[in-house]
Amino acid sequence: MATNFLVHEKIWFDKFKYDDAERRFYEQMNGPVAGASRQENGPGASSGPSGDHSELVVRIASLEVENQSLRGVVQELQQAISKLEARLNVLEKSSPGHRATAPQTQHVSPMRQVEPPAKKPATPAEDDEDDDIDLFGSDNEEEDKEAAQLREERLRQYAEKKAKKPALVAKSSILLDVKPWDDETDMAQLEACVRSIQLDGLVWGASKLVPVGYGIRKLQIQCVVEDDKVGTDLLEEEITTLEEHVQSVDIAAFNKI
Repeated sequence: MATNFLVHEKIWFDKFKYDDAERRFYEQMNGPVAGASRQENGPGASSGPSGDHSELVVRIASLEVENQSLRGVVQELQQAISKLEARLNVLEKSSPGHRATAPQTQHVSPMRQVEPPAKKPATPAEDDEDDDIDLFGSDNEEEDKEAAQLREERLRQYAEKKAKKPALVAKSSILLDVKPWDDETDMAQLEACVRSIQLDGLVWGASKLVPVGYGIRKLQIQCVVEDDKVGTDLLEEEITTLEEHVQSVDIAAFNKI
């Protein structure tokens, strides 16, 4: 009956096996230090606090090493700064401005009001001398007159030079198309009549005959005119007066020169 009762009872008979397995696992995870502490505390002790303590010891040791290295760096910097200060003092002493001795402080007595010297009455002789003094001087007046004359002369020369300079004349290049009545028109005679037109500011240029169609050719002639003297309207009127040869006149091209 007792055996049957224990069969149904929940008892962990092999718990020590699991404790040993857990101890070996934590020993492998935390190293020999944690293992040794586990051996001292027994299999039932937990490994968490021992592992934290060992990690804290390692961090403290690394911080001490870093602190010592930082102290060494600080000491080196202090030595370098002291050397620089020494060199700066030497340079200041060797500079010429530093060689000059500082002025000694002097005791200054309180200011006393100084009365202005009494003005002596001017004698008649001194008045005459003052009258003889010319503040502006006659020499300066002569120099001013010469400078004014020189300036006027230069202005006159500049005006004359500008008047003699030729003014810019605006010109245009015109290409005319002169069309005859029919194919029987004498084109040589037509060109001679066109070139016979003479105006002030008109210069005839090159010409050629250009076919139009049905055996008819037109005269294409170049000319240069001064804009102020000859206009396109005047030129067309003069050419269209040649009614025997000219039917019409057109401007093929117009360019400013």
